[in-house]
Amino acid sequence: MNFHKKPVTHVGEVGLKVVNLLKMKKFYENVIGFEVISEEEDKVSLGVGSEVLVELEVVEGLTQKQGRYAGLYHFAILLPSRESLGKMLVHLHQQGIQLGSADHLVSEALYLSDPEGNGIEIYQDRKPELWNWSNDEVSMAVDPIDAQGLVDEAQKSSEPWNGLPAETVIGHIHLHMSNLDEAKDFYVNGLGLAVVSSLGGQAIFLADQKYHHHIGMNVWNGVGIPALPEKEAGLHYYTLVMENENRNKIAKNLRSIGTEIVHRDDYWEVKDPSGNSVRLCV
Repeated sequence: MNFHKKPVTHVGEVGLKVVNLLKMKKFYENVIGFEVISEEEDKVSLGVGSEVLVELEVVEGLTQKQGRYAGLYHFAILLPSRESLGKMLVHLHQQGIQLGSADHLVSEALYLSDPEGNGIEIYQDRKPELWNWSNDEVSMAVDPIDAQGLVDEAQKSSEPWNGLPAETVIGHIHLHMSNLDEAKDFYVNGLGLAVVSSLGGQAIFLADQKYHHHIGMNVWNGVGIPALPEKEAGLHYYTLVMENENRNKIAKNLRSIGTEIVHRDDYWEVKDPSGNSVRLCV
């Protein structure tokens, strides 16, 4: 099962509102390893091959995020192998990047922030047959990572780190929400995703087709926090890629729960109850 290709509904691209486009572009190119796919005066599209995965856009009058808002906790870049994660670990260490890390049982993950404070996870999945499911929920944890094992994997290869591998995708997105019940209603009854894990009323994880999660959400910034203001840097949008037939069904469900859908040329746009912009793409 490829959890990041249709017919599975999955996150395709993340758009960020940024203050310093040049600084952010350099970070995502040199530190993370994206290629520039297209570039305008106020916008840079980055990705792998011809696939755009992250879009940086300068918005006039934008300021750095000051308070606690709904929006991005982190977006997650999924690498194709343990070896590629090991190479990334060595590369980030050589760059002097401050890192967090965790073994989530389903995956091994590194955590860092970009120069404007947006959270990034870089991870590799263990084989799905090794994931432990019970009552339709998958077991996940926050255990120490085997950093030496990852470095050993990297050193088996004669090829050094050379940017992101061709099979890299956006694995998932994790969001700060203002109300978990409202968010769950929107994502389950509206977007048709299933809850695959929950964390004591503090966080839930949702997915399509039994992935460990395409979307995570939490209230760790506080219940009732406001939406990210239009003129503050941070998450601009993210895309959910799906089959056309599924999008039509989802649109019907969203209208039934009172969600407004804006039809654009390339996507349909909705806002979740916490104000996060979701672009529905086929």
